[in-house]
Amino acid sequence: MKTYINFKKGSRKAWSPYSLAIKSIILSTLIIAGIQANVQAQETQYTKPNWWFGAAAGANLNFYHGSTHTLSDNFTPPTTFHDGFGVGLYAAPLIEYHKPNTVLGVMLQAGYDSRKGAFDQAFTPCNCPADLLTDLSYITVEPSLRLAPFKSNFYLYAGPRIAFNLAKSFTYEQGPSAEYPNTPAVADVTDDFSHINKTIYSMQIGAGLDIPLSGSNKRGQAMLSPFVSFQPYFGQEPRSIETWNITTLRVGAALKFGRGKKIAAQPEVVPVIIPVLEPEVKFSVISPANIPTERKVRETLPLLNYIFFNSGSTEIPNRYVLLRKDQVADFKEDQLEVFAPVSVSGRSKRQMTVYYNVLNILGDRMLKNPSSNITLVGSSEKGPADGKLMAESVKKYLVDVFGVTDSRINIEGRDKPKIPSEQPGGTLELELLRQGDRRVSVESSSPALLMEFRSGPNAPLKPVEFNVIQEAPIDSYVSFNVDGADEAFSSWLLEIRDEQGTMQKFGPYTEETVNIPGKSILGSRPQGNFDVTMVGTTKSGKTVKKEAFTKMTLWTPPANNEGMRFSIIFEFDDANAIATYEKYLTDVVTPKIPVNGTVQIHGYTDIIGEEGHNQTLSLARANDARNIMEKALSKAGRTDVKFMTNGFGEDESMSPFENKLVEERFYNRTVIIDIFPAN
Repeated sequence: MKTYINFKKGSRKAWSPYSLAIKSIILSTLIIAGIQANVQAQETQYTKPNWWFGAAAGANLNFYHGSTHTLSDNFTPPTTFHDGFGVGLYAAPLIEYHKPNTVLGVMLQAGYDSRKGAFDQAFTPCNCPADLLTDLSYITVEPSLRLAPFKSNFYLYAGPRIAFNLAKSFTYEQGPSAEYPNTPAVADVTDDFSHINKTIYSMQIGAGLDIPLSGSNKRGQAMLSPFVSFQPYFGQEPRSIETWNITTLRVGAALKFGRGKKIAAQPEVVPVIIPVLEPEVKFSVISPANIPTERKVRETLPLLNYIFFNSGSTEIPNRYVLLRKDQVADFKEDQLEVFAPVSVSGRSKRQMTVYYNVLNILGDRMLKNPSSNITLVGSSEKGPADGKLMAESVKKYLVDVFGVTDSRINIEGRDKPKIPSEQPGGTLELELLRQGDRRVSVESSSPALLMEFRSGPNAPLKPVEFNVIQEAPIDSYVSFNVDGADEAFSSWLLEIRDEQGTMQKFGPYTEETVNIPGKSILGSRPQGNFDVTMVGTTKSGKTVKKEAFTKMTLWTPPANNEGMRFSIIFEFDDANAIATYEKYLTDVVTPKIPVNGTVQIHGYTDIIGEEGHNQTLSLARANDARNIMEKALSKAGRTDVKFMTNGFGEDESMSPFENKLVEERFYNRTVIIDIFPAN
């Protein structure tokens, strides 16, 4: 009988087999990753093998967890055993496949796998120490996926484990009680466990490092691969009864052999130095001879016949100007600045002040034209009933505040407006498009309410006219053109230096043409000569510089140099809608062009859609408007008018409105026509 030590209760509970396993695998992985193979560089004559064959050996650190009591059909000890530990042998032939300098590969090991160990010592009712030793072993089959994260010799692997039981014996030993040391010893019991699972399905993860043992100038190559793997308790229940399971930490090494392929000798390569050519770009500056600081403009602003509603609400949004009943008598369409909305965007404040008074303008016009009637069509993604509630909110305001007779206003509800922004099959920027479709449309057949020569469900209301001071008009912008920038540069910027050497920087930019207000460059100076350097950065990181010279002159136009501005608005992505404005452009706008006048036509879009498409769309809209006006001038026998046409797409630095709100995006789908006299 062996000598027994009476451990204090709980002495082996001071550590957890799982915490030790986790700490061990982390430490082992770090050690493997830190090993450096000091191999002398040699001339490569053979490739690294794809296939490797060899054997692996190591130690299984087996951690027992759970309980076992009924050991066999013939023997049940007087106590239950809990937890334990042991070290067993692992030995297996192996085969691996992984191409050199790749990430993925496969591995297969199949061999002897010992899970032997000893349970923690227990005590029987007579206070006798009892030990249980096991001799479990398996034939294991372990296919794995091999992953080399950095295409290096360090690798990770993981895969299933299929184990077939080979041995299942145990030995039970019981010593004498400490109170009765002279009691005769109980004979050891050796038997096989009952209810042993013949096949076990589990898994493993591990890490290893391939250390070359031979030079790559040899056909036959050898590799030593220390490894560590962790096989958790999932599926590792040796028996079909009780709660005993095994967690294993395996530490070992593999010796592998492979054959490389001969590399044909390469002739000595003489390096050829190829000069790096600068990308071919052309840089030019177009500066107007005179740069006006401001200009008086009589502006005609279209009035959208839409009132947009916030998601989830049927109340008129508070960004619209809503009057009290006692304010109606003081409301004047040509003094809208008195009734400004609470908060509007900076550069579009004037125009948005007009639009956000649309309900007041509509109510005022209906009072002045008592025979006019309207239909309010509410469109909601929640259905016609919700759309009707939106329309009812608008009707209630017109009736309660302006006193419009109830019978003059009809209401309808729809799930989609008659001219929707969201088109069938669309997939991009749907949220922005749906914001534009949640609205109340004002429909009417009364000419007194509608824009000249327009009718139908999308006809805008009659535009509003007002005088404004136009700062930095479009013809005061200096144009910087870098032809070929799209292909040559990742970005480019401008360095503008005056006669005193003061330099201003603008950019960086990615487009080929950039327009900067002349006043931004001149400041308060009446004129100046400037050296302009374009600094481009190629996609390879090289810097390319091009220089140009320009002269700018600042002046203030005379008091009688008043221009006119007209705008036309488009539905989403509808360049062909210009045809519906043909009579307006022909009969209203074109006759106002003075002799020898200048017409500047600029197309814009909102930010919805691809930038390139929007650029093309805005120019198409501007050119269509120009063609209609030139045709009308030709019929009148006039050839004295100078046209300038541009398309700015969705360029937010040039657009007349911002794009934060749905109303601003609708107004950005526009063509603006500026008409100036000869002087």
